[in-house]
Amino acid sequence: METLTSILSAIEGVVWGPLMLMLLLGVGLYLQVGLKVMPIRKLGMGFKLLWQGRTTAEGDEKEGEVSPFNALMTSLSATIGTGNIAGVATAIFLGGPGAVFWMWITALVGMATKFAEAVLAVRYREVDEAGDHVGGPMYYIRNGLGRKWAWLGALFAFFGAVAAFGIGNTVQSNSVADGLNESLNLPHWLTGIVIMLLAGAVILGGIKRIAKVAGKLVPLMAVAYLICGLLVLFINADQIGSALGLIFGHAFTPASAVGGFAGAAVAKAIQFGVARGVFSNEAGLGSAPIAHAAAQTKNPVRQGLVAMLGTFIDTIIVCSITALAILTTSEWTSGETGAALTTMAFNNSLPGVGQYVVSFALAVFAFTTILGWAFYGEKCFEYLFGVRSIKFYRVVYILAILAGAVAPLDFVWLMASVFNALMAIPNLIALALLSPVVFKLTKDYFDGKPVLPGEDLGR
Repeated sequence: METLTSILSAIEGVVWGPLMLMLLLGVGLYLQVGLKVMPIRKLGMGFKLLWQGRTTAEGDEKEGEVSPFNALMTSLSATIGTGNIAGVATAIFLGGPGAVFWMWITALVGMATKFAEAVLAVRYREVDEAGDHVGGPMYYIRNGLGRKWAWLGALFAFFGAVAAFGIGNTVQSNSVADGLNESLNLPHWLTGIVIMLLAGAVILGGIKRIAKVAGKLVPLMAVAYLICGLLVLFINADQIGSALGLIFGHAFTPASAVGGFAGAAVAKAIQFGVARGVFSNEAGLGSAPIAHAAAQTKNPVRQGLVAMLGTFIDTIIVCSITALAILTTSEWTSGETGAALTTMAFNNSLPGVGQYVVSFALAVFAFTTILGWAFYGEKCFEYLFGVRSIKFYRVVYILAILAGAVAPLDFVWLMASVFNALMAIPNLIALALLSPVVFKLTKDYFDGKPVLPGEDLGR
């Protein structure tokens, strides 16, 4: 285990180095500029389409498996997870308050990235042997860039199938088990078994059952957590200005050591802000378009407008509430990190209640993330080994939930971090090369010009 940890640590230092940060922010910024900041300008339109997407438009029923709304909820089920509670706290602990600013920047450029991912996913999706619509980076790499790039699509699929066991599975069950052990003294193995049984009952039902559960749980859990977070901010309203001052002030200047906080350089604020931001909203990883490819829609741009909301909701709204709840209390200097820090911050303002709010939110967030990533992982596995391999993948994935609940936390997070980055590299290359397709589809949509499914858009 020590040898494997050392190897993964060395790899993490490379894949999450300056080059990766520049690639993530660079591609996102390039897409945002190329789209003329459309994802930000058309945010209201995205929410309007989301509301309309609760039901399938006439004629779209044969074009996918789930409604546009449930496609986003499936995507959000995978993104709103421990990153919103433990990830934000870890970013502040390691990078200082300035890390929050860089999480926001990652989200603003990430909206364009997520938009482009969904547009390409719907544009280049296929129908598999089971009659289901499948798509994502591996398909838009192969179908958009051509067969000579198929190896890059296979590489993404391999990294995605493995990464699902980290970011989407073991990290989630580990965080829940740890949180419930702290608050309710439940043994890790018991929590693991319960999550494994509940998640297994949903995962074995495939995308339609996952989307149905996500469509009900995600809005409920997000609203409940936001209400509690806003209550904490209301109690600490006089400290919000100071908290924002810390965020903007330390985005460009080092944060000095204070209390249990060891201090952080600007480079650390950028590194951990971007890394945890991507871990939370997954813009650039290429995971979300796998869900959006199953949406019942004929128009790639319309689904892209819905998809980009995932990044906005996850980071600009949910992560911001967590960050401000932490920074408006003195707990961020306590030396604690992860979910424990968020728990202390909530409990500081809501004594005796805050710890249960965070524990419950963490459990529900993590549960839905496990569901969403089960679908991502199996579709990557299907791309490599065919439809018949899905059942095998589901069983192994479900069993891994228990293993994650009892595994060492540091190793689990390390594995997730490494494979997140490895997923992003093929996807970002494809997004950059296929950007002309995204730009043309978007221009034609807003100009009112229909694009035929087989039309050659060029690259």
